[in-house]
Amino acid sequence: MSLITIRNDQLTVVLSTMGAEIQSIIDTNGVERLWQGNPEIWSGRAPVLFPVAGGFRNDGYELDGKWYAMPKHGFAKLVEWKVEKAEAASATMLLTEKHPGFPFNYEFRIHFTLEKNSLKVDYDVKNTGDRTLWYSVGAHEAYQTPGDIEDYELVFDQEEALERYPLIGNLIGHETETMAKNTKVLPLAEKMLDHDAIVFRNLKSTGVTLQSRAHDRKVRVEFAGNPTLMFWHKPEAKYLCIEPWNNSPDFVDAELDITKKPNFISLKPGESQSRIHTIVIL
Repeated sequence: MSLITIRNDQLTVVLSTMGAEIQSIIDTNGVERLWQGNPEIWSGRAPVLFPVAGGFRNDGYELDGKWYAMPKHGFAKLVEWKVEKAEAASATMLLTEKHPGFPFNYEFRIHFTLEKNSLKVDYDVKNTGDRTLWYSVGAHEAYQTPGDIEDYELVFDQEEALERYPLIGNLIGHETETMAKNTKVLPLAEKMLDHDAIVFRNLKSTGVTLQSRAHDRKVRVEFAGNPTLMFWHKPEAKYLCIEPWNNSPDFVDAELDITKKPNFISLKPGESQSRIHTIVIL
């Protein structure tokens, strides 16, 4: 494992080749804005979720009549990535790792680019094989939330009917829970996160801001093109994960065939697609 630092006049970002995981985001005032992975609470900081975000029903999937086991959140966060490019304010990491649960030839690049007070994260996947490739991808960055979670709120770009899909283990049911209606602002409370993550599917908004009434530091995440947005932390922990995902967790009665799972991406040989989210430090 090695570390790479990229910076501009407003942000300093440290990246690890293990899992292509962001390790640190320091703002212009020298304040660390990313959770620092306390192993007594949660050792992660910003794991990359590929080729699935969340868990499959039965911990795997079917494709062309064969069964492929795949752990929750996939395998990309557990392996070493190659540094393909490292410049002053940008870096690209490459993964081509083989895995028994992912029978495809591929190139997965993450392009990290600093632009003023923002970090653009571009997940770019190319099918280099001779068969159709199926995958999804998700982000899992954890942002520092010093103080009381009750002081924080989420501000969405548009008014939303915030319908949460409660988690049942790693899966979700079809019945939703209404958290708020016709609002841009969702005040946070510890009890909201008692039963694992908050799962929203198909929001109208393509951006959300985490802010506190106790201080003026904010984080905005722009997630256009990612149909699922999740929020999570361990009980009483001083961070909040804001997680744009392409897929959502499997439903409790989900099809096992990966080609029938909502929002999984298919790439024909030679094709590529990217999913971008942008972290804005305010």
